[in-house]
Amino acid sequence: MSTQTPTDRHDDEDQPDRATDLASLLGDRAIGREEHLNAPGFVVRPDAVQDVLSALKEEAGYDHLSCVTAQEYEGRYESIYHLKTYDDPTDEVSVVVPADTDAPVSESGAPVFSTAGWHEREAYDLIGIEYDDHPDLRRILLPETWQGHPLSLDYEQDRPQVVTLREHANPLEPDTRHEGGTDTMMLNIGPHHPATHGVMHLEATLDGERVADVDPDIGYIHRCEEQMCQNGTYRHQIMPYPDRWDWGGGGILNEWAYARVAETLADIDVPEYAQVVRTMSAELSRILSHLLAVGAYALDVAGDFTATFMYAITERETVQNLLEDLTGQRLMFNYFRLGGVAWDLPEPREEFFEKTRDFLDGFPRRLAEFHDLLTGNEIIQLRTVDTGVLAPEVARDYGCTGPVARGSGVDYDLRRDDPYGYYDELDWSVVTASAGDNFARLQVRLRELEESARIVEQCVDLLEEWPADDRTVQSNVPRTIKPDDDTEVYTAVEAAKGELGIYVRADGTDTPARFKIRGPSFSNLQALPEMAEGEHVPDLIATLGSLDTIMGEVDR
Repeated sequence: MSTQTPTDRHDDEDQPDRATDLASLLGDRAIGREEHLNAPGFVVRPDAVQDVLSALKEEAGYDHLSCVTAQEYEGRYESIYHLKTYDDPTDEVSVVVPADTDAPVSESGAPVFSTAGWHEREAYDLIGIEYDDHPDLRRILLPETWQGHPLSLDYEQDRPQVVTLREHANPLEPDTRHEGGTDTMMLNIGPHHPATHGVMHLEATLDGERVADVDPDIGYIHRCEEQMCQNGTYRHQIMPYPDRWDWGGGGILNEWAYARVAETLADIDVPEYAQVVRTMSAELSRILSHLLAVGAYALDVAGDFTATFMYAITERETVQNLLEDLTGQRLMFNYFRLGGVAWDLPEPREEFFEKTRDFLDGFPRRLAEFHDLLTGNEIIQLRTVDTGVLAPEVARDYGCTGPVARGSGVDYDLRRDDPYGYYDELDWSVVTASAGDNFARLQVRLRELEESARIVEQCVDLLEEWPADDRTVQSNVPRTIKPDDDTEVYTAVEAAKGELGIYVRADGTDTPARFKIRGPSFSNLQALPEMAEGEHVPDLIATLGSLDTIMGEVDR
């Protein structure tokens, strides 16, 4: 395993003390040590997972399970639980759980962190590890009748897949009677896009007009993005993929997620000028995503197409034009490069700055109109206030991030809490709301639009005055990148939907041995039953819309 030196953000005096304290806390429950970039790793027995996770959560304060990564080596399976704290996401630890090749079984972490439920189901589905005490261990991306596990070493690529008759069994039979004896009905919602915000299927069990249970059924557009990245080279071939995880406008933010993990792996610096350009383009991308979110929400809740939705699309087109001028693309931007960006601002620079300032000058007035049409709308208020409530402790338990978590008062934003780019040099604020309902999540996105515009304006001010002889857009990056064998790292950025993280394990070649994507919508969507059960059917629709999921990063 890796023995790399931690990156600069952990290169402080208390790093050895922190690892020593954790080793003391875990005692003989840890049977080995690893050093991943950014985090100490502790190897634990497969039957001690819940005990170790509970100790780290309750006694050491690691209350955020970001991701669970599973993989198969020659001779063993392995699960890695990537833990952080919501108060300080730079305080990280990895719990490594090996499992025997002949019987890949380990204890489930879901009784300690609810978010582990879906992550472990994905590991079981794609890798083949089984998790004892899991509340609902079944496939999550592939049909239940799928033969084999696609990311296991012995998977037969050319094996025919046949859907058996049980795949078409009547789904109503086990759900026609509720435990209390009340008649219930199963209602299929989706999969149809865009009504379910992507190709997603909700299996809702109704008790009259109320939701007794809802189970999101995902995987309809699973495209093996992780495996494709594992077949691409670090330097050139992976970067075009991240845009495709969020085609709703957040593509540049996704590009930054990959840039950050690869630059950490290869110890690549980014010129200051390029950091400013990255920050400006990323916030323009966030504006694209949030405008689509609030515009589509008006359609979900009030059927408002002619006013709110078209107003949002009009503003979005203006930003889309700015990003097209900058990147040359309207949807799949592919603008970031390792060590910087592809090219400088378009010429003439003055014209680009003028267009950007024209947008920024008119944006406050447009945002005031959005508040009139949305937050000041009585229909929106009746449909969203006190519906879809997500308590902060539940949000943390499910690993929720982004506007979904901040709408529940969870003050967590990686741009501030784990600084990257130029964010820590600029004046802006993290937006939170305390109610935790659908209305609060709408408010957070609208106010975040204001903060993104503030960031873009400050970046434009800097770029206008930047000396012409110091406009370096990309550092000197090796033509071929080959991180040391067994180097492992998980890093993340604050994407439009929340924490977008990537885990990479290197094997000494120019392609990753393991590439795991932690999409924020994946964890946010898992919390939907907690918000929807017991509420009316229309509340379920409003709650689903308030999550602003994008299925590209859910299914990957």
